[in-house]
Amino acid sequence: MFLLGQSAIVTGGSRGIGKAIALRLAAEGADILFTYASNESAANETAKEIGALGRKVIAVKANAANAASANEVIEKALAELGKIDILINNAGITKDTLLMRMSEEDWDSVLDTNLKGVFLLTKAAIRPMMGAKRGKIITISSVVGLVGNPGQANYCASKAGVIGFSKSLAKEVGSRGITVNVVAPGYIETDMTEKLNEVQRKAIMDMIPLKRIAAPQEVAGVVAFLASSDANYITGEVIKVDGGMAM
Repeated sequence: MFLLGQSAIVTGGSRGIGKAIALRLAAEGADILFTYASNESAANETAKEIGALGRKVIAVKANAANAASANEVIEKALAELGKIDILINNAGITKDTLLMRMSEEDWDSVLDTNLKGVFLLTKAAIRPMMGAKRGKIITISSVVGLVGNPGQANYCASKAGVIGFSKSLAKEVGSRGITVNVVAPGYIETDMTEKLNEVQRKAIMDMIPLKRIAAPQEVAGVVAFLASSDANYITGEVIKVDGGMAM
């Protein structure tokens, strides 16, 4: 357990990729605070699974795009866990449609959650990390933030934005022993991809050299590596987990 004694925050940690990350970090010894937006039953189930691994776990309902909520998450983590060693920015939403049909609300809500939310929580977490002169910040982007995708201008903009944000922050805080990296998943088995029909799934897999959709645990493994001491000399990087789709 290479994260024993460490504390991690995982946003959007009740389901999908976020849940897989929270469980993997807990399995490696970290105590976990995870946030969720609304699904309390899913949050309770995730908390139960983390607790079964023998780790301290705190589930917090939070609004990713709200500054007061972000500050409350950090304050609770410090109060309950004592410190913040690892921050995983995972919370995100989609509101897909072609740009000609996209409303201002569709644009604002996705950018507020996916990009502003990363800014707010990271800003709140940076101060205690700088005081400790150590920390790992890992943000979940997407390969579409690198290559674009029709019908997802808002989502792609938000996911490209967190890459630029992370690279800038890596240069700002590297001298304080804090690393900042990005993981960019491709198609992963989540609630969203479960809605794809067979024709859509085949079209996607035709674009992927490995010819399959990944499990959330495969993203979590890369995140766990970046959170470990093995990645202490890696910062400002974007690691794709996409089966070769965007190479």
